[in-house]
Amino acid sequence: MAMLFPLLAVLIWAANTIVSKAAAQVLDPAAISIYRWLLAALVLTPFCLPVLRRRMGELKPWLGKLLVLAMLGMVMFQCLAYYAAHSTSATNMGVITALVPLLGLLLNAAVFRQKVAALAWLGVAVSLSGVVYLLGKGDPASLLANGVNTGDALILAGAASYALYGILLRRWAPPFGAWLNLYLQASLAVLLLLPLTLTAQSMAIPAKGIGLVLFAGIGSSLVAAYFWMRGIQKLGSERTAIFMNLLPLFTALLASALLGETIHHYHWLGGGLILLGVALGQGLLRLGGAKRPAFVNK
Repeated sequence: MAMLFPLLAVLIWAANTIVSKAAAQVLDPAAISIYRWLLAALVLTPFCLPVLRRRMGELKPWLGKLLVLAMLGMVMFQCLAYYAAHSTSATNMGVITALVPLLGLLLNAAVFRQKVAALAWLGVAVSLSGVVYLLGKGDPASLLANGVNTGDALILAGAASYALYGILLRRWAPPFGAWLNLYLQASLAVLLLLPLTLTAQSMAIPAKGIGLVLFAGIGSSLVAAYFWMRGIQKLGSERTAIFMNLLPLFTALLASALLGETIHHYHWLGGGLILLGVALGQGLLRLGGAKRPAFVNK
């Protein structure tokens, strides 16, 4: 039963990718970006505001770091996804998002000089070959002639942003607890997104968009977060994190069933290579020996 918590969380996040794609038809990206986090913050306010008032004195030293986290995790990652949905498929979005663990590995190595095990580098190479095959739609050479689709480039940038968010969240570890941390970052995200609303053609929410905003603001931001935290409590962070590898599969199946997207051979092969690389990078597969960590202790 414990495995149901992360499974449900990943299923909701996969469904949110479908929501992002559907929202491209009815809502301005700036509108759903800010309404999502505004709704999440409003729902959390009765529970978190009394706690925040008691701990207000602790907030000031952390405000700058919380702003950075809100920008990377709440603003850039999801906002770029809403813009990407206008020019790429939900299936592609799910598969590319699966790169987050390996992008985190690369950023840790490049920015924080963390030494990386040889098996993890092999995982990076395998995943990158899958990315090239996927983005080239089965013809990697076409990337040289046509370049990368704008939507694919945006979701890749968003995945890199979220990978950096995960690194900084672990390194900084704000001491406010999971729900108050989420509340603070969601509230700051609303403030950071205000300038973006000036670029929107319309901030109105049509009837078809109400359910999409509700799902993004409550289902994806709060319910999935609750299931994920329960999964960590029951299974531990490492075992729970493995379930994220199911995101591209769930997304592809939902996109096929709900949006009528066709899953092509390059999705299966490219996505399979990406996940194989992620498994190698996370130390989930062994090549002639014991399980190895992705990072080598200095």
